[in-house]
Amino acid sequence: MDLHGELPAAVDTEALLVLAESHHTRPARPLGTREAAGHLVKVYALEAPGRTVSDQDAEAGLRIAERHLGLGSLRGSLGLAVLIVHAGGDGDYVLVHSWIEGDMADLAIFAGPVGKPDALRPGRAGLAPCVWEAAVLGHERDAYSRHVLDGTGSLAERLTAWGADTIAGDVR
Repeated sequence: MDLHGELPAAVDTEALLVLAESHHTRPARPLGTREAAGHLVKVYALEAPGRTVSDQDAEAGLRIAERHLGLGSLRGSLGLAVLIVHAGGDGDYVLVHSWIEGDMADLAIFAGPVGKPDALRPGRAGLAPCVWEAAVLGHERDAYSRHVLDGTGSLAERLTAWGADTIAGDVR
């Protein structure tokens, strides 16, 4: 594909360049592995500039995850999940990603205004992770494959290795 000529009409050059100019890293912090609705849940904080995920924010995210994962058996859940509590630049987000039967995953995104965890609601149909959330989930896909699916040893040893394999620091 030669892109030296005219770009397709759907390529929004102006919007893409504005995004590129403002793109920055965001810190990701692992907050440990917890239990929610019978699932092992690896928890992360993700923070936009000037924002912080507090212990209370993480607990609110776990409550949302607990409610969502409570129906996990209906979706074929395998009992492993990742929770991202994201203090975003334009609001707060909670992502609950769980592994389900058939090498598939289930993802729920909750969004709402800053500092109002009780106001977080399921995101609109088609909403997908942002670039920073996708970086964390990409790491988690690899950790799940590496330790659980392709790992050696007992399942308990594999799950311990999976829980310890986290991403920390700035993500792009």
